[in-house]
Amino acid sequence: MKIYLRWLGLSLVALFLSGCGYNEIQRLDEQVKATWSQTLNQYERRADLVPKLVSSVNAYMVNERTLLTDVTEARAKVGQININVEDLDNPELMRRFSQAQGELSSSLSRLLAVSENYPQLKSDGLFRDLMTQLEGTENRIATERGRFVQAVQAYNSFIRQFPTVITAKVLGYGVKDNYGVERQDEITRNPEVRFDLPTTSQGAQ
Repeated sequence: MKIYLRWLGLSLVALFLSGCGYNEIQRLDEQVKATWSQTLNQYERRADLVPKLVSSVNAYMVNERTLLTDVTEARAKVGQININVEDLDNPELMRRFSQAQGELSSSLSRLLAVSENYPQLKSDGLFRDLMTQLEGTENRIATERGRFVQAVQAYNSFIRQFPTVITAKVLGYGVKDNYGVERQDEITRNPEVRFDLPTTSQGAQ
């Protein structure tokens, strides 16, 4: 009899949670974590390209030491922040992460702008290959960030609905922030990043 009552109780609880959106909350929460994980992977890939990029331009940009130092230091700040999907609920760490990534993006943009003044560098095969990889990575970052925004919006919208909002409060699920997204138009578009380089006989290796 006790076993039967326990089974009945568990069945009723499962039915209640399912009817109140528990399963969907779990699915949407995991979707947010999955999209953020993919975004982190692309940020890490970009960070891995930076030392190679700095090394490739070092011999050409002899008059740009300050700029190269800025890029290197920005990359170091990114590397000092250990972050994973569980840190979405840590506002201070996420703020530091977003700021560090923004500084790296800014320093890389300045580096690429200055590279326009070095024709020999732009025709270097290694540099061109790294630019191709960086271009693809920047585009993937934009794509994954857009997916993350959409996943967070879907999650937030669902847990605000009745009766799901009750289930969410009881289980401790709160609204999530869209960290690292400066503009709302990233929700609806995946901007294509291009680093236009002249075609030469020394193509990417």
